[in-house]
Amino acid sequence: MVLAENASDVSRLLAFAHKHNIKVYPQGSTTSLSGSALPSDGIVLSLERMDRVKHVSVVDGIAVTEPGVRIDDLNIELARYGYMFPVDPASSPVATVGGAINSGAGGMRGAKYGTMRDWVLGLEIVLPDEEGTVMRIGCKTVKCRQGYDLVRLIVGSEGTLAVVTEATLRIMPLPEAVVTVLAFFEELADLVNTVVEIKEERLQPLIMEFMDSRTVERAVKFLEWPGKIRGHMLLVSIDINYEAANRILDRLERIVERNGASLVYTASNLEEANRKGLFDLRRSLFPAQVALARSTTRSGKVLVYVEDIAVPPSRLAEAVERLRALEEKYGLPMMLGGHIGDGNLHPAVGFDPEDADARKSVEAWFFNVMRLAVEFGGTISAEHGIGVMKKEGLKMELESLGSLKALELMRAIKQVFDPKGILNPGKVV
Repeated sequence: MVLAENASDVSRLLAFAHKHNIKVYPQGSTTSLSGSALPSDGIVLSLERMDRVKHVSVVDGIAVTEPGVRIDDLNIELARYGYMFPVDPASSPVATVGGAINSGAGGMRGAKYGTMRDWVLGLEIVLPDEEGTVMRIGCKTVKCRQGYDLVRLIVGSEGTLAVVTEATLRIMPLPEAVVTVLAFFEELADLVNTVVEIKEERLQPLIMEFMDSRTVERAVKFLEWPGKIRGHMLLVSIDINYEAANRILDRLERIVERNGASLVYTASNLEEANRKGLFDLRRSLFPAQVALARSTTRSGKVLVYVEDIAVPPSRLAEAVERLRALEEKYGLPMMLGGHIGDGNLHPAVGFDPEDADARKSVEAWFFNVMRLAVEFGGTISAEHGIGVMKKEGLKMELESLGSLKALELMRAIKQVFDPKGILNPGKVV
């Protein structure tokens, strides 16, 4: 393992690795769920010591950071200026800026703010070539035309093309007010109709999250949540100015009740929402998924596969129905939640890693969930990346679009950036 402290360290390492044909695996906090952070033989390049927020300018609307800065720590610093970085992966307490860039991370605020590709303006990168070339790409301005968009090429590349040593990120003012509704529905169709009506009412959610009834029940047991629950969960937050808070909250409450919500909790600001624990259920999705999986294994050991598909939100109800059919087909207890505002679903199942038959069933389930997303006009990976787990799914998706040629282009791009194939090999393509 090499613990780099600056771009010069990374440059010397990559030049050395290029000369001696040594594989290098860049890592942040290794929270990847697609296997993109898994090393093999070679050198693990840890960027955890490169953890400075180097510059913040509210006038320019940017923050310049090193790759090892954790997302939550960045937001603590930005809060001093009344600003925030909008991308919020579930692992934000430990996820790093560099890891989020390389995975193309999203999060709960994706309904309004999208993913990392929308918030990275410029990068300093190091190439795995003879010199360990250090170069800057992109700008510190929102408008920037430098020929082909190399910044967007690096975002989501999963450490296969270059090592990010600095990032220029867009930042946004903290909202004046955020109103929140946590509603429960007996019927999934009613929940989906609520989502449709909110969008038709021209309300732009900051957060719009979903968990099905079974997952909610498990999460409540995991959390010992004090409130009542009944059915499928919809969490909606909207950021607005102070003067509009009560009016927008009333509109949201009327919409969910009109569509059959059986139980509704509200908060007129973030402090109240946190005090009431309105975000706790959704934030517990992954640990609850792990807890459920562990309870189904005899040995207590568990390996959890978390899917990351996205479908058009209008087809969510159909997708959930198909996911339940796959659960029944393979006999796998499944937990389901995700970012309903952008159609991103995270079904998860677990198994005992010592059970070979269970592993085969889970791998078949995993592939068929990706197939479902493609059939519904969606994508096999929304925010977790391709890594090693979704390479066949990527091929399937591109083939469905008549675009298998894209894989050839990706391999050619990899060859240009990394001619010896030493940087995080075996990932993506």
